[in-house]
Amino acid sequence: MNESLLVFAMVTDLLRPLLLAAGIVFAVVATVDWAVRTRRINPFSGIARFMRGRVDPRIAGVERQVMRVGGHAASTPWWALVAYVVCAVLFLAALDMLASLVRDAITASSLGNAGLVVLVVRWTFGILRLALLVRVIASWFPMLASRWWISWSAGATEWMLRPLRRVIPSFGVMDITPIVAYFALQLVQWLVETVLLAGLR
Repeated sequence: MNESLLVFAMVTDLLRPLLLAAGIVFAVVATVDWAVRTRRINPFSGIARFMRGRVDPRIAGVERQVMRVGGHAASTPWWALVAYVVCAVLFLAALDMLASLVRDAITASSLGNAGLVVLVVRWTFGILRLALLVRVIASWFPMLASRWWISWSAGATEWMLRPLRRVIPSFGVMDITPIVAYFALQLVQWLVETVLLAGLR
């Protein structure tokens, strides 16, 4: 178990600078693409042709989402950058969450039956938070929504997101209900664990 934690820590430590470097490159590309789209760079130049041929097709899904909500096509590179940052943060959060689940298993094994009950609670809430993360990432790639390894997250989270959408407005293309649900799950988990641990003493 401790070896698993060490592997998670090593992978996370390796991925953080790689994702940061990729984000910096993405920011430069987004800036150039925005300059091409707003004609700050000659649309007939080699850079513009490269952007239209190589970069724009890769962010076409983001552009469709932006246009669907009434946004301007020129802002697509910035929204693609936001999507990358969100996905990178959520990916690292998912790794941290998996490491936390392994730590919980190690702790629970030392507490006997009481530890097993707490472990089930923690893993249940951990899976729900993971489902939220998967759903947020999948919302940026609608073509993946029907895949089985994505579609399960909708069934696992819709019951808590639907009532939140009735009371929390969306901000442009951003739906913040998964973020609210994520923190609400953490609060509920803390309350449940506090009650359980108080009853097991």
